[in-house]
Amino acid sequence: MSREMTYPRGAVLADSLVAQRSLVTDLGLVVAGVFAVALLAQVSIPLWPVPVTGQTLGVIVVGAALGAKRAMASMATYMVAGVAGLPVFAGFSGGPLTVLQPSFGYIIGFIFAAGAVGWIAERTWDRQFWKSLPLYLLASAIPFVVGVPYLGLVLGAMGQPNDVATLMALGFTPFILGGVIKAVIAAGLTPLAWRAVHALDAKKKGD
Repeated sequence: MSREMTYPRGAVLADSLVAQRSLVTDLGLVVAGVFAVALLAQVSIPLWPVPVTGQTLGVIVVGAALGAKRAMASMATYMVAGVAGLPVFAGFSGGPLTVLQPSFGYIIGFIFAAGAVGWIAERTWDRQFWKSLPLYLLASAIPFVVGVPYLGLVLGAMGQPNDVATLMALGFTPFILGGVIKAVIAAGLTPLAWRAVHALDAKKKGD
């Protein structure tokens, strides 16, 4: 039996870690995704109005590991947990007033980015570096689709400039290099994770 037949199209990394999929295991994986992104959110370079964090890397990894539905559920839970007051956002922040922060739109965008990466993983495109890298780069851009307009609305409400040039300078350009680096890291990690899974399977079969 080939490796691809062992974990067929539609299987993601999480499916290789659980003996049998159930509601309990799915909930556990969703919560684990929340913790992963919350942890990486604390890897932060403070900038105004949007800090540079490790969240996007976490979103990509969670998407690849969990698949589309569980990853979107995980990022939605992350958002709700933060708004409810748990200190899961950058700088251990949280609370209802975070929805008024200029950066909150990016957190909304994480839900759709995670779903996109999960969709990619379900088609086994996460198992090769050069195949996953351009797709991860595209998925990394999704939070900006929501985040930049949201940033404009909040800045406008604050009486701050919110023209296109300002929004690009504050909400997009500073994150290009970091986004590329995080996509490269994720594109290197997911194939390595699959190799580890296959090696473990081979060892089990050998035993």
